[in-house]
Amino acid sequence: MGTTASQLGKDLLSEYQELTFLTKQEILLAHKRYSELLSKEDRNLTSVPMEKVLSLPELKSNPFRKRICHVFSTSDMKDGSLTFEDFLDLLSAFSDSATLEIKSHYAFRIFDFDDDGTLDGGDLEKLVNCLTGKTEDTRLTPEEMRQLISNILEESDIDKDGTVNLSEFQHVISRSPDFVRAKSLFCRTA
Repeated sequence: MGTTASQLGKDLLSEYQELTFLTKQEILLAHKRYSELLSKEDRNLTSVPMEKVLSLPELKSNPFRKRICHVFSTSDMKDGSLTFEDFLDLLSAFSDSATLEIKSHYAFRIFDFDDDGTLDGGDLEKLVNCLTGKTEDTRLTPEEMRQLISNILEESDIDKDGTVNLSEFQHVISRSPDFVRAKSLFCRTA
């Protein structure tokens, strides 16, 4: 563990702690896990490819795993690769110490599949399909899907524009105490 701490440096470690909801120990563990994702020949890379990030047990069976990578990735290539700072942001946003506002902001971005700043019928359908799975036994019929989306919009779309924006989403989340416990939908931190 001393090697990891010296690789990060005391000042950088303190800066990461100030900028995240993570403790120094969690940051050191995150650095160790991030470093393990890089093979010896990849050590000079500035980011870990999405495929390697998706191999983490916390994300492996998560139905939103690719969206999570894309939302937290700052890569100009839009390939879902994560720098160490991106990785820390991901872990921080879903840590127990993160605020409900932060968690709901990132949940909204993950559910906004077309990245247009709103959850429309298409986003809601993809969200439901991610949660219900792809088998015939679990997938909703087109009529059930239309009814569910209609119900979601009826409850959430305060301004009645046919979409759910971030503030409407956060309003719904604020009335849902189970949301904080349901963070495991997104990521289980180390």
